[in-house]
Amino acid sequence: MPNKDESPSLIDIREDDLLALSAEVLDTLLRDHTTGKNIFWATHDYEALGSEYDYHAQILPHLITGEHGMVIRPGVLKPKDQQTDRAKEMAEVFTPSWICNAQNNLVDEAWFGRKDVFNVEDHEKHTWKPNPQKIEFPKDKTWKDYVRATRMEMTCGEAPYLVSRYDATTGEPIPLVQRIGLLDRKLRIISENVDVSGEWLEWAQVAYKNTYGFEWQGDNLLLAREALLWTFIEYYQAKFNKAPLLKSINYIAYIISWNLWQMDGLKGVVPDSCRHGVKEKIQTLFGEEEHFVHCLGCQQEDIRRHNGTYCLIRDWGNKDPKMGEKNRRIKFIDIIKQ
Repeated sequence: MPNKDESPSLIDIREDDLLALSAEVLDTLLRDHTTGKNIFWATHDYEALGSEYDYHAQILPHLITGEHGMVIRPGVLKPKDQQTDRAKEMAEVFTPSWICNAQNNLVDEAWFGRKDVFNVEDHEKHTWKPNPQKIEFPKDKTWKDYVRATRMEMTCGEAPYLVSRYDATTGEPIPLVQRIGLLDRKLRIISENVDVSGEWLEWAQVAYKNTYGFEWQGDNLLLAREALLWTFIEYYQAKFNKAPLLKSINYIAYIISWNLWQMDGLKGVVPDSCRHGVKEKIQTLFGEEEHFVHCLGCQQEDIRRHNGTYCLIRDWGNKDPKMGEKNRRIKFIDIIKQ
């Protein structure tokens, strides 16, 4: 649990700290709700550590805690040769915070109808000065509308556009008042408008339910999920000078585990889940026959015809028209316009 008065000198959130906080929290952050299993490595970087670290192996708590507690680290702390290999193989790039800020500012400029809402950029020095005043809203919009607005970071990596605990290129920690992530901004807005802990928590949950991201590589996804969870704790502590209750942390972790998920962004399926040239038994009018299965989606580059496992997300607050289930589960591709 971060100390409110402690300088954020360590950018690496240790899985051992999460385990000490709650085994349930760590389990939740590793969960994949589409497969019903854990997220998997989806990278060859760790295979030298043994078969449990193979590309398709699930990330399990004992593989990243205890004596293995330094296995997963932010990209800026990884060896340079590993950073280079990941850039070549997975087009992994690290975006400086000043670029994230500039692009997030454009999003808010469009939403508010004016510039420099949260900060003023210094384009020459690649820095920014936060607006110290309480954020004012247009006449036709409220702070609640802003918190409810949907935001997503595609191929999110460690999610620097959502939360900005540190600069992804330098590893330099960013103080709370200087943070520029899309979710950081929502939490700032909540803190400026809500003074009661219970109400703050309710609106924080709304903010998290309307903030999304997806990522291919399992280690990056876990880092992103951890960063969003730690950010929640930090903003709550800054507002109320105490840590949130464990049940509140658990629920935010649950929301995060749904809203940041593992996916092949070009196909909408779990990475590498499409089947090619696989012989399967199929029931026909003439009985059970064996056929070779090929993925038409991959062959035709049609996102709706893959035979892989399509990723599920939560439609928070809405009910399934058939089952009556609140917060219904839907395929991610179903929200994409044809």
